[in-house]
This record gives sequence, C-alpha cells and structure tokens, in this order.
Amino acid sequence: MKVSKMETKDNQPLVRIVDDEETIRKSEEFILKIAGIDSVSYSSAEDFLSRADLERPGCIVADLRMDGMDGLEMMDEMKRRGFDLPIVFLTGHGTVEAAVFALKGGACDFLQKPIKPEILQEIVKKLIQKNIDDRRLSQYREQKKERYQELTEREKQIFELVAQDKMNKQIAMELGIAEHTVKIHRANALRKLGIRTAIEAHNFLRELSYSC
Repeated sequence: MKVSKMETKDNQPLVRIVDDEETIRKSEEFILKIAGIDSVSYSSAEDFLSRADLERPGCIVADLRMDGMDGLEMMDEMKRRGFDLPIVFLTGHGTVEAAVFALKGGACDFLQKPIKPEILQEIVKKLIQKNIDDRRLSQYREQKKERYQELTEREKQIFELVAQDKMNKQIAMELGIAEHTVKIHRANALRKLGIRTAIEAHNFLRELSYSC
C-alpha cells in the first residue's frame, strides 16, 4: 500500500468498518487484513460515534442502511462533530437517489454489495492517502496562521500592502507614516514569516485565506 511514512503505531492508518451484519464486518476485515490494512469494526453507527478512534488517519467503510441510525444520519452527525475521516458507503439496497444524497452529503464513494475484494482494497488505499494528505495540508495551514498571528497589527497591515506589490513610499503615503517606519515593519514581518518577495507574500495570504 502506497501511503506516506508514519513513524508510530498511533499514526498508522486505520479503517473503521460500520455495519450491523457481523458476517459483513468480518468479511471486510479479512479483505483489508490480507492487504496489510489495519481495521476495527462497529456494529452500529451509535457504537462508532460513541467510541471511535479519531486520532489515527484512515477512512470509514459503512453500510447505508442499518438498524437505528442509518449511514446518512451518521455522516451528518460526523460533520456536526467535525470528523475529518472520508467515508465510502456499501449497500445491498442501493438506489440512484440514495447515492445522490450520500455523495452530496460528503461521501467519497457509493458502492453496492457484494463488492470485489480488490475494488474495496483499492478504494480504501486511496481514501487513506487522501486523509493523510488532507491532515498534513491542514496542519501546514494552521502553522501558517500561527506564524501570521505573531505579527503586530501594523506589521500585518504593511505585509498585506507588500503582498499587493506596493513600494515602501506608496505604503508610507497610504498609511500616513514615515517611509523608514515602513521599512522596519516590512523587514520584521518578512523575517518572521520567512518571506522575501511580494509574490511570496501574495501567495502566503492567498493560502491563508483558504484555511480561515
């Protein structure tokens, strides 16, 4: 399985299987095991929501129709709680309408049972990598936000004008301050953020806006 290197067991990918049929859960666990993929199963959506391990990256393979809370209701509750695990629905009662609801609601895929082992394995590998990549991107953006928040209000103000490719003299006139003052705040802001050019400043703010 081609996934990013993970150094500790706590960070190893984990697939969460949610299905109210024990034979299905065991079958899916076996399919994933022979591909070298760790998994844990839950007999209901309620069981998953009450004790799921959310720290390890991975994905969710869930039945759409279950006793009690169904798959779509579980997905809505996951979104409400801020779960970031991608989900694929497997069902023996698939309909076009259900697939549309699932995909519009945020599901990554929708497949009918019985599913071929190699297809399940391939989809799970892709979703695991997606979650790893998404988490790393989220962490990267969070670090950028933290660095940006270290700037003073004046440094932020000047940095945003630098990102517009404005010269020190223009910034000084616009803010009504001395050009020397602009140079000092500009230098401090760029140093704190590890940025050298106006283009880099522009790209930094653009990426920052995506994470807010």
